[in-house]
Amino acid sequence: MIGEVFKDYRQERKLFTNRTILSGMIIILCFLGILIRLIWLQVQSYDHFQTLSQGNRIRLEPIPPIRGLIYETHSIVLAKNLPAYALELIPEKITNFNNTIAKLRKLISISDNDIKRFKKLRRHKRRFDSVPIRTQLTEEEIASFAVNSYQFREASIQVKFIRHYPVSKLTAHVLGYVGRINRRDLKRIDSSQYSGTSHIGKIGLEKTYEHLLHGQVGTKHVEINARGRVLRTLESHPALPGHDLFLYLDLGLQEEASRALGQENGALVAIDPRTGGILAFVSHPTYDTNLFVTGISHKSYNKLLHSPDRPLYNRALRGQYPPGSTIKPFVALAGLETEAIQAKDQIFCPGYYQLPGHKHKFRGWKRHGHGMINLNGAIAQSCDIYFYVLARNLGVDTLHAFLSKFGFGRKTNIDLVGELGGLLPSKAWKLKRRKAPWYPGETLILGIGQGYMLATPLQLASATATLATKGRFITPRIVRAYRGPTTNGTIKEFPKKTIQIAKQTTQHWSEVITAMRQVVESSQGTAKSIFTNAYSIAGKTGTAQVFTVRQNETYDESKISKKMRDHALFVAFAPIENPRIAVAILVENGGHGGAVAAPIARRVMDHHLLRDESSKTQDILLQDTAD
Repeated sequence: MIGEVFKDYRQERKLFTNRTILSGMIIILCFLGILIRLIWLQVQSYDHFQTLSQGNRIRLEPIPPIRGLIYETHSIVLAKNLPAYALELIPEKITNFNNTIAKLRKLISISDNDIKRFKKLRRHKRRFDSVPIRTQLTEEEIASFAVNSYQFREASIQVKFIRHYPVSKLTAHVLGYVGRINRRDLKRIDSSQYSGTSHIGKIGLEKTYEHLLHGQVGTKHVEINARGRVLRTLESHPALPGHDLFLYLDLGLQEEASRALGQENGALVAIDPRTGGILAFVSHPTYDTNLFVTGISHKSYNKLLHSPDRPLYNRALRGQYPPGSTIKPFVALAGLETEAIQAKDQIFCPGYYQLPGHKHKFRGWKRHGHGMINLNGAIAQSCDIYFYVLARNLGVDTLHAFLSKFGFGRKTNIDLVGELGGLLPSKAWKLKRRKAPWYPGETLILGIGQGYMLATPLQLASATATLATKGRFITPRIVRAYRGPTTNGTIKEFPKKTIQIAKQTTQHWSEVITAMRQVVESSQGTAKSIFTNAYSIAGKTGTAQVFTVRQNETYDESKISKKMRDHALFVAFAPIENPRIAVAILVENGGHGGAVAAPIARRVMDHHLLRDESSKTQDILLQDTAD
């Protein structure tokens, strides 16, 4: 048939065979590639992928340590850990959040702030992790939920330990407090050591000794499924608890000091001159540190922050005040040592002093003066004119060099964070900071603790303790010892840091201390009202001006507001023969040191020196139990 095309079966068969062979070779090559890959995965890379697989199956979880306790000198607990019960929700089990909250509110009080905090925490958790919505449940709330727990598959009560301060207001400015770890904290800590830990020391001893109190985190290996749920615990390494701290602080003395200050704003520091140990450390007013542990509300915090009495301000550590006449014994010692004056030398005090060629009168506190007076009388009666003359003879540079030996103008390096160093002025300081020369009149008022000079109550107490020991400066400490895993359960004392200031003439120390004794024992002494036959006291009153009185004006306390009145100060140590306590008291706007501050010191020293240890300890324990 014309146009018909005939098929070439032989050619088609050959083409089909070639295609079959090619396809077979491709299949073989593919299987060979898979085989090679399997060999590489199963044999060559077995160890590597086994490790990865094991990592997917096993997870390392932290075990938070128990924070160390803090004890006062009689082993009464000042900071402990209490079990706290929290209501927690599992987000993935919640079908209707609003309904769940409505049902829970019939049993447990849940505020809008609690809900806000829950939603914030939930963002950082997995859906199957429980998130707290209410902390510190009461016993009634726990019981109420327990009875109705069958209604809530999405809720449960969990127990955790939280920090608690049994006498928080008495110890707020010493212990400080712990708070939740924030972003600022994360920048300065080793995050691996705080895995599972939510709190850290914020201020006070809690911050200073964070490295001891925190402890070491433990670990546990848990088996998990593909979704990350824990199936079982495979291995566990327990956490090491934090170290316990033992303080020099005497809680009974602390309470007596606080009670003696009463409603006055101020500070009191008591030191054992033999050890440098802080026996009492009070700043008024104070606050409840327990409010900060679980998170203080904005309203409560603003109330503390903006209070005119500044309860958050640590006056003992950071309060910088003119030391007033409490500086005079140190100036007197400087005069004796440099031979600028002899103890028996007398000057005439008409009630004022004038620099040669100047009309300005630097007045003393006694209007008509003290008449002829020597060093003993000048300290006992706090004669300003005597110390104007002495300061002029010494000069500012000599005063600066001598007073710095007692720690003025620098930090004491106490074991508390945030200490301020006060101010001890000099010619070089004024030229650098004020861009102005030093004037002779400024030397005069420096000699009575006024002008630019500032000191903290802690510095005054430390300097007084150094005077009591005739030049042995011991760095003040609040913590005496510690106990923990590294000490095998034994109490280990911290070493004392002692410096003997340049050797002074023994007679000069005695002359100054004798004069301080007359402050209390002399009929003309400015603190004669606190005299006692029970023990000997060496003291010095002080009154620091809040504002300057003009030449033609007279200071009248009754006509000015409380906030503008002079500060009252007093420093002392006792017994003189074997000093066991040195104190410094400042009462803001209290007026006269002899009338206001000295009686407070007497109460504190009586409590420490006249009560035997057994009755002291027993009374504290009874008070602690009652609280």
